[in-house]
Amino acid sequence: MATTWSNDVPSSAGFWSKMARKYAAHPIKDEAAYEKTLSRTIEHLGPEDAVLELGCGTGSTALRLAGNVQSYLATDFADGMIEIAERKLSGEQETGAAPEGLRFAVADVFSEKVEPAGDGGYDAVLAYNFLHLVENGEDTLARTRELLRPGGLFISKSVCLKKRAWLFGPMVKVMQLFGKAPYVRFYSFKALEDLIAAAGFEIIETGTYPAPFSRFVVARKL
Repeated sequence: MATTWSNDVPSSAGFWSKMARKYAAHPIKDEAAYEKTLSRTIEHLGPEDAVLELGCGTGSTALRLAGNVQSYLATDFADGMIEIAERKLSGEQETGAAPEGLRFAVADVFSEKVEPAGDGGYDAVLAYNFLHLVENGEDTLARTRELLRPGGLFISKSVCLKKRAWLFGPMVKVMQLFGKAPYVRFYSFKALEDLIAAAGFEIIETGTYPAPFSRFVVARKL
């Protein structure tokens, strides 16, 4: 029997919608690490794959990756992010450069909008700079596993600041009081990987792009 999930919009959605324009204008800090993340992801994708991306932001990564697969649903719970993503997609469609199988949607992992077509499930679920910003990580991973086909992949990158929680924790709490910061969870690499494994995944690849805090993980559904 399928699990019944809550479709409540996460509390950080409003924060990220307000941040969308600033986020879109912010340059990538480490281009080499970003390109490494993309290249390692592409190695695990195939041209017939159906892919779901969680927390896609303003869609830049989706636009880079979607041409490598058959279908790509990129989602974010912040409507401000998706508005910008759809404008980017429209611009690429006008030039003929847009990937044919790419769609954007305002949704989180619990939404009916992300239900895969047919009975097979997704071949891969992607989540970049996402899990450490999710309040219900355990439920998110359980739902992710349910959406994947047998043997499907969860590919993620998460900022792990446990060693710096003494510094950043109090700072984030003060900023949250004034609406200047979202929810943040302070993982170590081990805690993150243990969380993923406990949700029913086998970790098959890890990396740190960029070092020393951004943990890239490829995990297969058991």
